[in-house]
Amino acid sequence: MTTHRIFDWTPAAVVFDCDGTLVDSERHWQQARDTVLRGHGVVPDAEFTHRSKGLHYTECGALMARLVGRPDRAEEMTRQLLAAFRALVAGDPVPMPGARALVTALSRAVPLAVASNCPADVVEFSLESVGLRHHFRHIVVPGAGVRPKPHPDTYAEAARRLGVECGRALAVEDSVNGLKAAGAAGLRAVGVGRRPGGEAVALADLWVDTLEDPGLLAWARSRSEVLRETVDPTRPVAPRPRVPRQGGPTQSGTRAVP
Repeated sequence: MTTHRIFDWTPAAVVFDCDGTLVDSERHWQQARDTVLRGHGVVPDAEFTHRSKGLHYTECGALMARLVGRPDRAEEMTRQLLAAFRALVAGDPVPMPGARALVTALSRAVPLAVASNCPADVVEFSLESVGLRHHFRHIVVPGAGVRPKPHPDTYAEAARRLGVECGRALAVEDSVNGLKAAGAAGLRAVGVGRRPGGEAVALADLWVDTLEDPGLLAWARSRSEVLRETVDPTRPVAPRPRVPRQGGPTQSGTRAVP
């Protein structure tokens, strides 16, 4: 894949993940998982941290119960996990770098939704806490026939609610499970964060270090102008900001996926 899969394209809608993508809450999930496990006498290792990232919270509770040797306590540990997470988010809500600027720019051009594995009230609270909730028309979470990521359901349902075909929508994700879900639903995807290796590389059309990436922000800010030109092609327009391409300015963290 190359940058033209994103930068030369205007999506009809954009669907964001929440935790670790819009809100700096993955660290809260990790701390909550650690707290619960240590309360049961287990110190989590790097393998557990990798396996648990992006899991639906009920699956994470079951994983933790197996790890402590008490699979029968999965529901109890899930409740403990959610309680610990909610307390941490309430005490320290922080948006991811660049989230406000990117969401604001895109909301002026296309409808937005969130697709998350978290409970709806947690997503609502997280987005309200960082001042982003009003930008999103819909929040889609598992339940009522909608399976969690890595199944495609949350992304497919978000596109449906926004009234667009999945192939005309863009996903913004930070986890492998989320990218698998977006790809299975047929969305193009931007991966954000530390670039992973292996299978994850092929799951995104574009990787950026953060949502503050200059190329990504320039592209987002240019989308409303592109759409206005489409509606009225005779309208004179000012030059659009140049979007860095692969091999462009070194200060951009944009990475095209080969």
